Amino acid sequence: MSTTTPPWSGIGVAVPSVDAYGIGHPVLDVARAAEDQGLDHVWVPDHLVFHRPVLEAMTALAMIAGATSRVRLGTAILNPALRPLIWTAKQLQTLETLAPGRLLLGVGMGGEYEPEWTAAGVDRKQRARRLDEALALLPALFSGAPLRHDGLHHVDTPAMLPAADVPPVLIGGRAEPALRRTARVGDAWLPMWLDPDQVAAGLEQLAGYAAELGRPAPGAALVAFVNVNDDEERGHEEAAELVKRQYGMPYEKVRRWTIVGSEEQVAERLHAYREAGVDGFSFAIAGPDQLTQVERIAGVRERLAASTA
Repeated sequence: MSTTTPPWSGIGVAVPSVDAYGIGHPVLDVARAAEDQGLDHVWVPDHLVFHRPVLEAMTALAMIAGATSRVRLGTAILNPALRPLIWTAKQLQTLETLAPGRLLLGVGMGGEYEPEWTAAGVDRKQRARRLDEALALLPALFSGAPLRHDGLHHVDTPAMLPAADVPPVLIGGRAEPALRRTARVGDAWLPMWLDPDQVAAGLEQLAGYAAELGRPAPGAALVAFVNVNDDEERGHEEAAELVKRQYGMPYEKVRRWTIVGSEEQVAERLHAYREAGVDGFSFAIAGPDQLTQVERIAGVRERLAASTA
C-alpha cells in the first residue's frame, strides 16, 4: 500500500444534524469549531425521518462547505439505496466541484429505521442490491458521460456536467457482505461498534478479499460515540441519553464500544485502534455540550499525535 496519508486519516466529529438532546442544530458552530481546533474532518449522517428531528444531509454538508475552508466533508453514512440516484449523484458532483478534494463519501446500506423507507417509497428488502447498483453507477455519472440503465435505479440522462472526480469511497457495515463490498469498490472500510481486536480481524479478512480481486487492501476509519470527560460516570450518563434518544435502544447494548474518559484515557483507547489498523476516526459527540467536546477531542488528537510521533 501507498505510504501517503489517506484523506480519511486523523480525527473528525459528526455535526448535530440529529437533535438527540433537544438543543437544536448548531451544525455550523460545531463545524467551525472543529476547523478552528485543528480537527481533520466533519461528518453528517443521512436520514429522511428518524427517532429525533434530523436535517437533510446534502443540504447540511453544503452549508458546512461554505462556512469552512479546510476540513474535509464526510457522510457517515449516506444511504444511496434510500434516494433517487440521479439527484444524489448531482448533489455530490456539485459539492465536489465547489469544494474540490474535500469530500469523503461514506456510504452504507442503512435499514434500521423502517418508517423512513416507507416515507421514501422504497422497498427496504432491496436495499443491498440498490446500494451495490448505485456504487456501480456513480463513477459514470460523475464522469459526465451519458448513461442509460434500467434496474432498481432507473437512469436515462445525457451528459451531466460539470464532471467531477469521484471522492474517496468509504463503506460502512460490519458483516461479511460489507467487507466484500469494501474490497470490491471501496477505498476504506467505515465500521461502527467494534473493538480493536474485531477491527484487526475485519481488516485481515478484508485484505484477503481485496487480494482475490487484485485490488490493494482498503484502509479503515472508525465511527464511534465519544464523550471526553474527567467524570467518567457522568460521561456514560450523557452517552446513554444519546443512545436512548437517537436510536431508541438500551445503552448497555453499545456501552462497551462507547469511548468515555479523560483526554489521556481516550487517547489510550484510540492508540489501540491505531495499532489494529485504523487510519482515522469519525466521532459522534455523546454529550449535549458540543463545543466543549470539540475542544476536548482536539486535546485527544494532540495527545494521540504525540504518542505516535
